[in-house]
Amino acid sequence: MISLKSPREIDAMEKAGAALAAMHLGLRKIIKPGISSWKIEEFARKYFKAAGAKAEQIGFEGYKYATCVSVNDEICHGFPRKKLILKKGDLVKVDTVVSVDGAFSDSCWSYAVGEVSPEIQKLMDVTKKSLFMGIDQCIPGNRIGDIGAVIQHYTEDENGYGDVREFVGHGIQPTMHEDPMVPHYGEHGQGTRLRNGMTITVEPMINTGTWEADTSDPSGWLAKTADGGWSCQYEHTLVITNDGPKILTSQDPEADADYMYDDNYAKYLDHYRKIAEKVAKQFE
Repeated sequence: MISLKSPREIDAMEKAGAALAAMHLGLRKIIKPGISSWKIEEFARKYFKAAGAKAEQIGFEGYKYATCVSVNDEICHGFPRKKLILKKGDLVKVDTVVSVDGAFSDSCWSYAVGEVSPEIQKLMDVTKKSLFMGIDQCIPGNRIGDIGAVIQHYTEDENGYGDVREFVGHGIQPTMHEDPMVPHYGEHGQGTRLRNGMTITVEPMINTGTWEADTSDPSGWLAKTADGGWSCQYEHTLVITNDGPKILTSQDPEADADYMYDDNYAKYLDHYRKIAEKVAKQFE
């Protein structure tokens, strides 16, 4: 069932979104050559505790970690690992879900470890642009297929990448995963019609090669590209309004000014950013 959110519920999700976005701001100070991917998990846990946020991925269908940390050809759901040492040129995706006072937020971001190759930088740029192209389709009256269609055309037809099919975006609140499913591929005019008050995630996963995933890992979680190509992902939680899509997990309210729901978000983010910076100093 799809629930339409009230202004009070959206404000609560803004707070949760700011708490999650601040984690990503803190990671910018931590992710560098020579650290293990486990350090990302350690930082996230300490930050969430300090911020009063709950790591909702822990315990979800048996998952044991606060974050998913996927590197290079890993598409998603990678475990944070003590023996996985990041090196210059790696591409790291960090995905997590948190709640604050019962309000949920979900966001993934991609990070270059040091300087990446021009090819990988292009992959990151195209994936991030496709995220916002999809978000721009999130207006009342459009359909779910409109989101995926623009992402697929831009990433596959215009840039020759593979647009992952096996994993998709979704509705969010009052739980982590709600209807509707939000593929980042599809056809215009198809699928559920978007309405004012719907809260969803848009999260394109784009590969340098085939769109197909290898899900045979013994963990039952980790997905890799089927051909060994590298994969990139960006994800925002947003609310659909009559004034256009409003991002609830922005890391830069000034740059995303056209996507802000109200002035509360910037205040929340500033509060959580200070907490993240304080925790990050323990890892520098």
